[in-house]
Amino acid sequence: MTARRAALPLLLTAVFVTTLDFFVANLAIPSIRTDLRAGDAAVQFVIAGYGLAYAAGLIVSGRLGDLFGHRRVFAAGLALFTLASAGCGLAGDAAQLVAARVVQGVAAALLAPQVLALLGRLYQGAARARAFSRYGTAVGLAGVSGQVIGGLLVAADPLGLGWRACFLANVPIGVAALAATGRLLPRDTTARLPRGRSRAGELDVAGAVMVAAGLVAVVLPLAEGREQGWPLWTWLSLAAAPPLLAAFVRRQRLLAGSGRVPLLDLAVFGAKGFAPGLVAVGLLFGTSAGLSFVLALYLQDGLGLDPLAAGAVCTALNAGFFAGSLRPSRLGAPVLVLGLGLLHWAVGAGPVQIGAALLVTGAGMGLLMSPLLSSVLAAVRPERSGAAAGVLGTVQEAGGVLGGTVTGAVFFGALDGGWEAAARAALVALIVGALGVLAHAASRTPVRALTAFHVKPDMKR
Repeated sequence: MTARRAALPLLLTAVFVTTLDFFVANLAIPSIRTDLRAGDAAVQFVIAGYGLAYAAGLIVSGRLGDLFGHRRVFAAGLALFTLASAGCGLAGDAAQLVAARVVQGVAAALLAPQVLALLGRLYQGAARARAFSRYGTAVGLAGVSGQVIGGLLVAADPLGLGWRACFLANVPIGVAALAATGRLLPRDTTARLPRGRSRAGELDVAGAVMVAAGLVAVVLPLAEGREQGWPLWTWLSLAAAPPLLAAFVRRQRLLAGSGRVPLLDLAVFGAKGFAPGLVAVGLLFGTSAGLSFVLALYLQDGLGLDPLAAGAVCTALNAGFFAGSLRPSRLGAPVLVLGLGLLHWAVGAGPVQIGAALLVTGAGMGLLMSPLLSSVLAAVRPERSGAAAGVLGTVQEAGGVLGGTVTGAVFFGALDGGWEAAARAALVALIVGALGVLAHAASRTPVRALTAFHVKPDMKR
């Protein structure tokens, strides 16, 4: 196996583990609450802290890779993620766990843009399209596997670790991946700077603060607002986000106009199909996160299943996703809509019927995920892959938080009518999101409305 071929499993392992870690803690929450005597706010931040740090750091991390080298930043992120995972697993109280989760999110943000930039460097033409396709499969499989893997680890209780195994399992994986990084990834070839100028000085720190603050102002209230009853601070935070992000955009334009390199190359949004594709990606990840939320509550609290049994039902979603991802197709979006419709019907019918519907839903996600992500990334020139990766990752995270928030609001709003009514109402919201992805697919190919996404592997730019 050539070094180039061997690099792909390394990069996909990194993106799989960091994506999985956003979801895997969900089923461990009850155990964490009991073991660490954690309050509601602390438990919420075990999940939200990771997502916040991840979303806020992605755009900055893309620029760091350009300045200091993608392999170097990848290795730093991988080392930090491994140490933070150990910190999570060894946490003695809730505050330590939350702090370690935030560091985990920062490390994941360092990794993600470098993975896509390295894929762009290592592969060209048809090989590049296949690599991006496998990237999409890894991201999607990690997203739908969270509940299953989390449930299995908590139920298996290896070495008596309980919920800690969800985090400590990352340590040997991280150590092995870090050992292979120097051998399998290409050396960095960063541009030489003029005498007297440092790489740190080339980083737009003010812009980094603006974009991080703007993203936190959006994501934090969406993650915490529903649980806290939407207090005043959540609305003030949301109101502060647009001016912060607008100031960031203005600053990037001024820097580009003055000849300096901006933190984010705004020209990436001019690529045909990139911006509409981002909307579809946000809707898809919002649908996936919302579905995870509904399943976690309905299967355990509504049907009374334990974490292992709930995870077993969710294996149908994984099986469908894996089968669909083997042969990505243009029919992914309509199959996803069909699967969610069947799931709406299966609520109240029992775990077997729910599992069958999840099989179809997972197949739709598997068919759709890699073509959608590939089409978004293929729209951008290779030299802008770092910027595109940061924006794409930010949209994935923000879409997931928004999808979970909207789905949760609908679910709890209908809970007075019982668990079945709440689950059905939430699934209607998810079907609407999936229809948005289908509409994007139809707009891409108006003659064949069911056609989703097609990537020409050696597209000329």
